[in-house]
Amino acid sequence: MDKKNPVARAVNPIRFEIDSELAGLRDLCKAAWGAPADASLERVVKRGLAHVGAFDGSKLVGFVNVAWDGGVHAFILDPCVHPDYRRKGIGTGLVTRAVDASRQRGAKWVHVDFEPHLRSFYRGCGFRPTEAGLIAL
Repeated sequence: MDKKNPVARAVNPIRFEIDSELAGLRDLCKAAWGAPADASLERVVKRGLAHVGAFDGSKLVGFVNVAWDGGVHAFILDPCVHPDYRRKGIGTGLVTRAVDASRQRGAKWVHVDFEPHLRSFYRGCGFRPTEAGLIAL
């Protein structure tokens, strides 16, 4: 076992689940973002179009939420992967499954906003650049 990265050992294959139970979501968000998720996240997720969890055994190691407008537009929100599991294709697996679930549930467009350092990741997931606007409130 690699002492620097305990996940470097032979890991169970990662299992992806659509609309999975969210036990461990707050812990995952704290590990991934350095701060716990907003208390409303679980309530928001339940109103969304879909969400995808990535699991190593029973441990939630990745998550993405798909919000929507009730029509044809879906929005990728809150993607996160536990730091010990990054750079293993889990983020790509989450986004790919979120896009597939959006398509299956009737969305015609999937939007994502991201910081510049994530541009190559989202391009690798099939997103193309567009013009957009944003107001910070």
